[in-house]
Amino acid sequence: MKSLTHKFVAVLNKKIPAGNVMNALGHMTAGLVGSYPELKDMRFDDYTDKDGGKHPSISDNPFIVLQSDNSNKLRTLRQALIDNGIHFTDFTSTMVVGTAAEQRERTKNTPEAELEYYGIVMFGEVDQLNQLTKKFSLWRG
Repeated sequence: MKSLTHKFVAVLNKKIPAGNVMNALGHMTAGLVGSYPELKDMRFDDYTDKDGGKHPSISDNPFIVLQSDNSNKLRTLRQALIDNGIHFTDFTSTMVVGTAAEQRERTKNTPEAELEYYGIVMFGEVDQLNQLTKKFSLWRG
C-alpha cells in the first residue's frame, strides 16, 4: 500500500451554531474537491459491501476536523495558507442569507477584516498542515 502523504483538515469556528457550521463544511469541502488541480492526490476509491452494494468516492486520506476559538484565528490561518501556497476554501457569514448572487455581492462589498469566518477546509502535505494547525484542538461540536 502506498503511504499517505496528504490529508484534509477542516478548522471550524466553535462559536457558529452546529447546523450553520455543518452547512459551511459541506460547501467548503465540495469547493475544495471541485477546484483541486490533481484529483488523483485525493485518492478516491469505491468500496463494495458483501451484498455488492457500492459506496463510491471515499478518500483514503485522513480528514481531520478541528475547532477554532474565533474568526480572527481562522483569518490568521487563512493568511498562513495563502503564504504557503496551500489549497483551501473558506466560508464566511456573508455567504448564508439570500440567493447566491446576493451572497457574492455581500461578500464583494465587505472588507476582509470585517468578514466573520465560519471555517476553512484545506488539503495538503501532512507535515505542512500539521505545522499550520497544531494550535487548534479536535472538534468537540
